[in-house]
Amino acid sequence: MRPSHLLLAVLVAAVWGVNFTVVEIGLGHFPPLLFSALRFLAAALPAVFLVGRPKAAWKWIVGVGLVLGVAKFGLVFVGMDAGMPAGLSSLVLQIQAVFTAVIAAAVLGERPSRVQALGMLVAVAGIGVAAVDEGASGPLGAFVMVVGAAAAWGVSNVLTRKAAPPDALNFMVWVSTVPVLPLLALSLLTEGPADDLAALRGLDWQGAGTILFVAWVSTVFGFVAWGWLLRRHPASTVAPFSLLVPVFGMSSAALFLGESVTVPRWCAAALLVGGVALTTLTPCRRAAGTAVTVATAANRTPDGPDTPTPPARRPEPTLTPRR
Repeated sequence: MRPSHLLLAVLVAAVWGVNFTVVEIGLGHFPPLLFSALRFLAAALPAVFLVGRPKAAWKWIVGVGLVLGVAKFGLVFVGMDAGMPAGLSSLVLQIQAVFTAVIAAAVLGERPSRVQALGMLVAVAGIGVAAVDEGASGPLGAFVMVVGAAAAWGVSNVLTRKAAPPDALNFMVWVSTVPVLPLLALSLLTEGPADDLAALRGLDWQGAGTILFVAWVSTVFGFVAWGWLLRRHPASTVAPFSLLVPVFGMSSAALFLGESVTVPRWCAAALLVGGVALTTLTPCRRAAGTAVTVATAANRTPDGPDTPTPPARRPEPTLTPRR
């Protein structure tokens, strides 16, 4: 990988990690479900008028939009608003790789290898350590919501692989149109029109900036840059950079939000990142026994909070970028 490509991969991981800190700041300006709706609205407009008609079936667009946009991001934003720390959220969401592998085994017939199974156990142990630490110092219910968000992310990953969209950016933009109205409706029902109107009337430059960062920088730039790297390098080359996301997430939260990073939390991070690495960077087996490459970490956008996983692609024959 060229130095410029390496720097781009690190930049994308940094953007996705810092995104959790930005979300935490944004939650100080908006109710969580309204904030989530606004980020999808900003991600979809005006891009939906520029990417052309949908190139995937509507059943997949709607399915991924509801599972990823409403369930996953709704749970993340509500969980963080309920007290789940931004840095820990960036870490816990990485367990989605384990959920993806388990669901893919059941739905797609991709049986995990022994190394993958070991990685899942290690990652689950990391979640256990994090849960004990958070349960002793913070709201355990908020922690459970973020774990639920990771499970929803795993479902959306498998749905996206089943959809196999020919144009990932087109698919992501159209998926972003789906959650807007459901999230707005849920916000009105649970957060109340008075709070929503007050947040919109009190919109300032910082609140608007968080929406634009989460929608355009984290989602649009991050997704396009990650896809660009995947088109020029094998998934196994790009994948490890996604493991930097919780590093940047926890570091930025400690730096800008003053979040403490306890010794148990660092232990949880080591277990979870190591387990996810084993799970996502080793081959799995089809039901018939044929080995296939698992590139979940490379083919998703781990920001966070953000976009669906493009379909798995075969590795390039060489590392030479295509011109």
